[in-house]
Parts: sequence; C-alpha cells; structure tokens
Amino acid sequence: MNKKLAAALSGGAVLVVALSGCSSNKGTDPKLISWAKTVCDAVPAQDAKIKAANAAISQTASDTTSSPATIQKTDSKAFQDMSDGYKALAAAISGAGAPPGIDDGAKRQQDVVKNLNSLSASYADLKKKVDALETKDQAKFASGLHDVASQMANLETQNKSGTAALEALEQGEVKDAIAEQASCKKVSATASPSASSTAS
Repeated sequence: MNKKLAAALSGGAVLVVALSGCSSNKGTDPKLISWAKTVCDAVPAQDAKIKAANAAISQTASDTTSSPATIQKTDSKAFQDMSDGYKALAAAISGAGAPPGIDDGAKRQQDVVKNLNSLSASYADLKKKVDALETKDQAKFASGLHDVASQMANLETQNKSGTAALEALEQGEVKDAIAEQASCKKVSATASPSASSTAS
C-alpha cells in the first residue's frame, strides 16, 4: 500500500522537471531572461525537496520491517515537504509576474500558480489524513493507509494538469529564456534517473 504512495508521488517530481528548457535561442529579450532567472533560481531547492520526499517514501515502502509509526512519520514529513515545495514554486512564479512581452503571459502564469497552489493544498490535506491514522492497530492502520493511497489518484490528474500548465507557460521565447538558465538546466539533467527510480 505504501508503494502506491511512492508511485503517486513520483508524478510530482516529473512536474517540477517540466520547468526546464531544452532549447536555446540567442537574442532573447533581456527582461524575459531576467524573469526566467527569477523562476529558475527557485527550482533546484524545491526539486531536491520533492525528490527527497519521494525517496523517503520509497525507502519506507521497500522496508518490510517498518512499523506503522515509522511509516506515518515518514509519509507525514514527505507530504509536508511536497506541500511546501509546490507552495514555494507557486510563490516564485507568482512573484516573478507575467513573462514580459508574451501574449496571454499573465493568464498562463496564473494557471501555473493556481495548479501549484492546488497541489500544495492537496498534499497538506494528505498529511492531515496520515497524521490521523491509528498506528497502534495494524489492521486499522493498513486500512487507513490504503484509503490515503486511493485518494491520491486525484493527484495524478492534478499533476498532469500542472505539467500542462507549465508546458503552456514555456512556449516560444519563454522556453528559450528558461533554456539559458543554469538552474533549470541542472534540474533537467537529473530528471530521468529520479523519475525512473521513484516510479517503481
């Protein structure tokens, strides 16, 4: 059951990686470059936090000797870290403002912020549910953890929506500006291994 949590959480790391450039175009508007730097500089720390949360849950899931109390503590912290990570990313993108000189830039930016804040709230809610589980009764705990895993199915949809919003924000010159940022390049370079290791 905890493996379901780990698999569901892996989508979160993929969403963060969506904010990484893979092309470059010289002559991009300096104001847009500055905007991209503001956004990308916030990514590595939150990406690391989300990946660490994935790793912690995966490790607990693979350890058959983990007690209900240990699983609860690990999952609770992971959910909190995920919530904090997405909230910080939303704040960074919100604080950066709309990408300058981009048609519908404000709407695209607001869509991303809305999605990230929604994910943050969802993980915060899951933390509350995990914290409320009965750890002294193995059967009740297992049942409760199963319910938490089932509720995470909705997060897969939210993750997809968030990724789509990020990809929409990244079109054209925005993608070029992001591609020039070392911080986003760093996240992109570590994307594949982390996604594959947490999805098992």
